[in-house]
Amino acid sequence: MMKSSIGNLKSSIDNVPEHVAIIMDGNGRWAKQHGLPRLKGHEEGTQSVRAVLRAARQAGVKYLTIYAFSTENWIRPKDEVEGLMKLLARFADRYGDELLENKVRLLVMGQFERLPSSVQKKLSKLMEKSAKDYEYTLIVALSYGSRTEIADAAKAIAREAAAGELDPESVDEETIAKHLYLPDVPDPDLMIRTSGELRLSNFLLWQLSYAELYVTDTFWPDFREKEFFQALDAFDQRGRRYGGIVTQKGR
Repeated sequence: MMKSSIGNLKSSIDNVPEHVAIIMDGNGRWAKQHGLPRLKGHEEGTQSVRAVLRAARQAGVKYLTIYAFSTENWIRPKDEVEGLMKLLARFADRYGDELLENKVRLLVMGQFERLPSSVQKKLSKLMEKSAKDYEYTLIVALSYGSRTEIADAAKAIAREAAAGELDPESVDEETIAKHLYLPDVPDPDLMIRTSGELRLSNFLLWQLSYAELYVTDTFWPDFREKEFFQALDAFDQRGRRYGGIVTQKGR
């Protein structure tokens, strides 16, 4: 698709989601398809992150969450995990200034303390810098698992109740939401999964309750601006009911 076609597609989108979440799947299969080591697929995938972040800013998407490394991913081969951690550090070094120049705030969601100390330092520094002046937010889910997040929220609520700071009978959905990792971030409106897999993979199970789901067979390293705008266009055509009446065009 030519740039002009992307522009036409972008201009036809009336309802832009405030928050888009992405399960970036297919890096390993992309690498195998091209006769390359698995880590090369992850490296190419970083360029898709940059491309999609550009497209999100152009469209006016305020929050972009990417599932970069799950709690389950720690069981992968040691060399692959170490390679992914080094890739994270390189991404912060190479593209940190790009985030700052484009007023993109970086947030990390997950078990941050499990990451190598060198990676923690680089990401912490970038998060601190980017929080000073921003218009958009990139959330990277690292060592993240939604069931762990919900369990952590339950434990925090239980501690408050045991200390007499919270009445157990007052616990409701809002209470739980306030104890999740990033309580000030709005729930995703749209969740994209690449590579054609039809599952949530322990990703934002609470927050995705009313999100529109979009699945594409495209592997993540091949998912760029064109594919992102196609997902936004599909979202634009949906009728979002929230259990009630239609709130968007098309239905």
